[in-house]
Amino acid sequence: MLLHYLRPCRARPFRQFRLFHDTRIYTEDKRWPGWQVVIGIEAHAQIKSRQKLFSESLTSDPGETPNTHVSLFDAAFPGTLPNLNHKCVDLALRAAAALQCDIQTHSSFDRKHYFYSDLPSGYQITQQYAPIALGGKLNIVLPDAVPFDVRIKQVQLEQDTAKSTFNPRTRTSHIDLNRVGTGLMEIVSEPDLRSPEEAGAYVRTLQAVLRAVGASDGNMEQGSLRCDVNVSVNRVGRPPGTRCEIKNLNSVRYMMAAITHEISRQRAILESAVDTDAPSVPQETRGFDENRFETFKLRSKEDAPDYRYMPDPNLGQLVLSKERIQAIRDTLPELPWKTRERLRIDYGLSERDVEVLLTVESGREVRHDGETGGSGSGAVAYFDQLCVGCEGTETARRDPRVVVNWMTHELLGQLAARKESFRDNHLSVAQMGELIDMVQDKIITGTSGKLLLRYMLANSSKASTKQVAMELQLTAFQTTSDSASPGLSSFAPEIRLICVDAIAALPAEVNAVKKGNKNVLNKIVGRVMRDTRGRADAQAVKALLEELILQQQ
Repeated sequence: MLLHYLRPCRARPFRQFRLFHDTRIYTEDKRWPGWQVVIGIEAHAQIKSRQKLFSESLTSDPGETPNTHVSLFDAAFPGTLPNLNHKCVDLALRAAAALQCDIQTHSSFDRKHYFYSDLPSGYQITQQYAPIALGGKLNIVLPDAVPFDVRIKQVQLEQDTAKSTFNPRTRTSHIDLNRVGTGLMEIVSEPDLRSPEEAGAYVRTLQAVLRAVGASDGNMEQGSLRCDVNVSVNRVGRPPGTRCEIKNLNSVRYMMAAITHEISRQRAILESAVDTDAPSVPQETRGFDENRFETFKLRSKEDAPDYRYMPDPNLGQLVLSKERIQAIRDTLPELPWKTRERLRIDYGLSERDVEVLLTVESGREVRHDGETGGSGSGAVAYFDQLCVGCEGTETARRDPRVVVNWMTHELLGQLAARKESFRDNHLSVAQMGELIDMVQDKIITGTSGKLLLRYMLANSSKASTKQVAMELQLTAFQTTSDSASPGLSSFAPEIRLICVDAIAALPAEVNAVKKGNKNVLNKIVGRVMRDTRGRADAQAVKALLEELILQQQ
């Protein structure tokens, strides 16, 4: 009888929520009010080593002949065994130390199985279960925002795949095995990012760190840094939504555009759902269309069981001594945020000048396998040595603002005009410093200094800057130092003759000046500067011309 009074009930479907520890305080974004965006990034950075991770093959550069850097192991010939490149390990340790990670004394390698044409062996050697480093953080600074930390979940070593190129005309794919087996670091962040702009700032900061320690070039355009971005959207106060992964983003701009489109796509799905309690965004792996600026479905998202992870039987545990780890920490180069602070405090540079120097710097003076370049090879090191002065004493220190102006405006500007980078600069610190000193001491004018710089960049020479200036007859006309003869007689006779000729050649302009139009005087000054090839001081010439013209009245 009791069963007669029981009402039939419908069991609600069990929903499995994705849990994570949220360290960020929610701040509403006006672009999507009422919604919270959760973003995590897996960055794959090529390790800057001459050899691949598990073979003796040399790593390749973009544009090299396909399939010329391939060993039998890279091509997955039966019976070949991996041989770990410990220089790759040391570079990964540098990156982990810079990211304040807990470096593991014991780590191991796993096989990640999947079949694809760019993976000859049918599996990728990675570190899924026992990575080389855990934890860590990276501080992110955005304009007009409070700095925040992004937690690093883990850093792991793994192999890169080959490069496949599809030919639409023949409808065939071409495989280049040059890249296969190149060492990669996979740097996995926690889902601590909340906007496309924060994601962009995180990747740029990570780039700067990897370049500063010499662990990777971080060049996204050439493929040495690629990002997979996980994006989910949920209503404020609700559990995190289903995440979708956007694969192989090779530009910060494209990454931010992909995240923006994915947020709009997921919002549209959730807002149109009939049952708001049921999961409605399918878990997918997606790509990004660079022409339409939209994401598109590649496949349903795989989970760990799909890859059939297993310990690699040919590689034992990677054991690192505490002494080796400490030696890596002790020899880390100066990190970007410390360089930024030093340039601002010690030299008094503006934020703009600091940004230009650090952008040029990018750690590229660190060569393959962590080898440092020659003296002054990096932009910041070059700037530091220029500021010290020719005698290397504090009293001989050059004005940092003058130095940074010559570096950022003149040197970099002329290199850019020649379609060259700072790496192509062959002017020594001594040559550049002497040029700055000659301009400051009025041995040459600023105009002549720019001309001299252009000439020395085009004509490499070990001669001193002063010697080259003398050969080109660029030394400035000097005024006499006789205080008893002020006025016209204080100028060199050559300048007076050139000024007299300019006045005679431009009578209409002279008459305009006599009538009070002082702006026309600049045209006469320009004529004199042209005739002297910039060797005369423009202000002195202007004063001399005024006095000569007044004498004619």
